[in-house]
Order: sequence, then C-alpha cells, then structure tokens
Amino acid sequence: MTTSPARTRGFDLRRLYTAAVLIPAVYIIIVYLAPWALTLLLIAVGSIALVELYQICFQSRFNRLVVGVGLAAFVLVVAHDHLSLALPPLLAASVLAVSIAVSISPDRTDHLWKGTLIVLSGVLYVGFPLSTVVSTRSLPTGEFLALFLAVVTWTSDTGAYYAGTLWGKHPLLPSVSPKKTVEGVLGGLALAVGTALLAQWWFASQLSPSDAVILGILLTVTGLLGDLFESAIKRRMGVKDSGGILPGHGGMLDRLDSLLFTAPTFYYYVAYVRSLSPSL
Repeated sequence: MTTSPARTRGFDLRRLYTAAVLIPAVYIIIVYLAPWALTLLLIAVGSIALVELYQICFQSRFNRLVVGVGLAAFVLVVAHDHLSLALPPLLAASVLAVSIAVSISPDRTDHLWKGTLIVLSGVLYVGFPLSTVVSTRSLPTGEFLALFLAVVTWTSDTGAYYAGTLWGKHPLLPSVSPKKTVEGVLGGLALAVGTALLAQWWFASQLSPSDAVILGILLTVTGLLGDLFESAIKRRMGVKDSGGILPGHGGMLDRLDSLLFTAPTFYYYVAYVRSLSPSL
C-alpha cells in the first residue's frame, strides 16, 4: 500500500501547507493593519463558518432568506463595537428579525421555533465569541493581545494534534470525538503554556509570567471544550467535517471551533481580571 504524498507517518501535511499560507497573512492583519481589517477578516471567515453550521443543522431544509437574516445579524454582532451598537438591543432586534424571516419562509409550521432557535444559536455561537476578538483588539496594545490569543490557541490545537498522532493511546471522550486522546491534550497543554510564556516575554509584556501560565491552561481547556462542542454537533447530525474549504483542516468551523471558546475566556480575563480595559 503506497503512502499519499500529502501524508507522512500519520501526519496530514496539508495542514502544514495551509498554515504556512494563512499564518503570515493573519499576523500582518492583526499587527500591522488598522483594527477594522481584523474585523473584516473575522466577518469573512465567521460567515463561512456560520453557513457551514446552518448547512449541517438545516440540511435539506436550508432556506436562503432565513440564513441571510442570520448572517446579517451575525455581521452586526461582530462589528457592534465599531458601529457603537449596544449588544442587548441588537440581540433583541435579531430575535425579532429572525422570527419574522422564519415565519414567512415556506417551511412547515412545526419547524418554526426549531428554525428560529438554530439561526439565533448560530449567531450567538459564532458571532458573540468573534466580537470578543474585536473587543480584545480595541484594548491598549490590543494588537499584541489578539496575537497572543491567536498564537496560543493555534499552538494548543497543533500540539494536541501532533502529540495525539505520535503518542495517543488513551481516548479522551470516544463517544464524542474518537480521535481525541489524553496524550494529545497533555501535548497541547505543554506547548500552549510554553508558547504563552515565550509570547509574554517577546511581545505581550502587559501580561505577567503567571498570567501566561494561567492563560496557557485556560485556553487549552476552553479550546478543548470548543472542539468537543463542535464534534458533538457534527456527530449528532452525522457529518465528519463542517466543510472542505481548508485542506487538511476540513471546514472553516472546524478551524474556528477552539477560538469560539478561547476568545471570550481570554477577553474577560485580560479586560476584567487584569483590568487592561481603558474603561475600568
């Protein structure tokens, strides 16, 4: 049996090729461009992830009108800081708009509340966490805080993938994600904490070394929860990947699942525990 040129020793090298293209671009957007550039990137990738989620959940009942309203609400939620919109009234307006869109769609009446719940849950699940990345970027020296969040989240995922591939023997939660192993989690944790300490020393001096250790642990745990949460959705709906837009990674939602849990955790830690917000 021959080995695919894109796979070596159990590794999917397409993951590395994709990362080699995306990481420099994301770095430039976070550090060197204006804050709205990151917001536009989050809207773009988040919209793809949200459509993937709706395709998984709605399947044959995918309705363009309903999804369009959900996407519009998502964009407003992500960009609400730039638009000076208060989040609670915005969410209330989103509930009303989505409910109207679902009620006038040709779907059966018994799917009314289910469709409304799916659309609104998607806006909250994808939109609210990405809005906290925007909020992180708006903090003092927020470009380096956002970079810290991205780097530690990514290295935790990467460490877990490669440690699990090399040494994984003990399944973590096979009923939800058969490939997750205890060894993978420990590898991700070790790499995340090490990276957090390096990042704190290199460019995130507004954090202390103890902050770096705490955040390395917090982001690994919450990132794992995000991964398992998305895996549970896919398993329930009978799909393997959310899509195929990113070679070696699956869909955009597969790539963002950890960030959707690490981003709020990181923002509330640095803004409220460390009080780095200018309003505090």
